[in-house]
Amino acid sequence: MRVRPKKFLGQHFLTNRQIAADIVNALEITSPNAPVVEIGPGTGVLTSLLLDKPVNLKVVELDRDAVAFLIENYPKLSDRIIEGDFLKLNIDALFDQSFSVIGNLPYNISSQIFFKILDNRDKVLQVVCMIQKEVAQRITTGPGSKIYGKLSVLLQAYFDMEYLFTVKPDSFYPPPKVESAVIRMKRNRIKHLDCDENLFFRIVKQGFQNRRKTLRNALKPINLPNVVNDDPLLDKRAEALHVDDFVYLTGKIQQAWNK
Repeated sequence: MRVRPKKFLGQHFLTNRQIAADIVNALEITSPNAPVVEIGPGTGVLTSLLLDKPVNLKVVELDRDAVAFLIENYPKLSDRIIEGDFLKLNIDALFDQSFSVIGNLPYNISSQIFFKILDNRDKVLQVVCMIQKEVAQRITTGPGSKIYGKLSVLLQAYFDMEYLFTVKPDSFYPPPKVESAVIRMKRNRIKHLDCDENLFFRIVKQGFQNRRKTLRNALKPINLPNVVNDDPLLDKRAEALHVDDFVYLTGKIQQAWNK
């Protein structure tokens, strides 16, 4: 059978076998039978290579046609396919231990997938994925750049981010209208930030919601305590702050509210 790419699912099937091998080889396998989840295997270009690796592989696929294709062409996968939407999955049900994630992510929901990973950050050891080049640049760049945003800060707080390589449109069928890129994210050693993490998320999101304003103005809806209003960090825009700056600011606000 043949699987036709579905536009509403944002499918662009990778056809370049060398690129596929480079993506799979970027996954750092540190132990035999390491748990790995592939998101959106499609026609199995990555899957076929992963099956030759010493990993405990599970794949999550929403497209019924692709599921049928995988079962027909990769019998080893028969009891490892989860048919469904990764965004709606109970992550704890995938493995009873931490795991790695790999995949050519649908570009239209890649940010939602990253937020899902953030919500389950203590279960995810690493992520190797292909996404739109613009998004890859945004989440791997540091402060001081106009493309640095809330997802950059939130991901970099918990993961070491690497931009690995660029992939041209002619490596896919059908070719996307944009270039793609492969990144690797590895969970860092920070189990908990030195502040209220829910407040940290709130401040980062609010700060970038009005990114052209100074933080003093952007954070007005949070009702900053007077003792915090004098902090020179508030004279800057959100895009100028490192992760540590946001952690410091969150801790300062938290302490002032608790007094």
